[in-house]
Amino acid sequence: MSYAIIGFGKIGHALARAFARKGIDVSVATTRDPESFASDAAAIGPGVIPKKLEDAVKADVIFLAVRFGAHQDVAKALPDWQGKTIVDVTNAYGVPPEELGGVPSSSFVAQAFNGGRLVKGFNHLGATVLGQDPAVHGGRRVVFLASDDDAAATGIASLAEDLGFAPVKLGALAEGGLLVQGRGNSWGQLIFKDLVKFD
Repeated sequence: MSYAIIGFGKIGHALARAFARKGIDVSVATTRDPESFASDAAAIGPGVIPKKLEDAVKADVIFLAVRFGAHQDVAKALPDWQGKTIVDVTNAYGVPPEELGGVPSSSFVAQAFNGGRLVKGFNHLGATVLGQDPAVHGGRRVVFLASDDDAAATGIASLAEDLGFAPVKLGALAEGGLLVQGRGNSWGQLIFKDLVKFD
């Protein structure tokens, strides 16, 4: 299984640190030349590999860590996303619900990724918290996952476990997914809740 993070701002950096902490290779890409952020990637770890966008999207699992409005530009990098899982880490806070066609923000994002399987996840924590070691006082930091494809959600839950997090599946995008979305001038009820699970 191969992994890529599209977007290398604060959230992208936090995700890259999570992969580096566990020694799992991950590509990182933006619309910029990879040389422009190669030193940032190297500072996180040797397994954080800067790539061009068109090369990074060849990965099996793609973390979408761009600003909400940029997701359509990423989607254009491939004509068909069949067989790929997209983890939507975006938040549509400030985007009026009517611009989303009345659907949850992740359902709107999913429409752009023809053939792909979308999982909403890793978006409810701020970058500073997300970038910290998820092992907390003998427990594991929770990440929430929602998807209309249960098999895709299960796969990302397994990855979350490998990264040291405690995944909690919330169900479909129009159900539990609403708890972890931002849109308009409101946040879902689980946004910014930093929870720790003790086994």
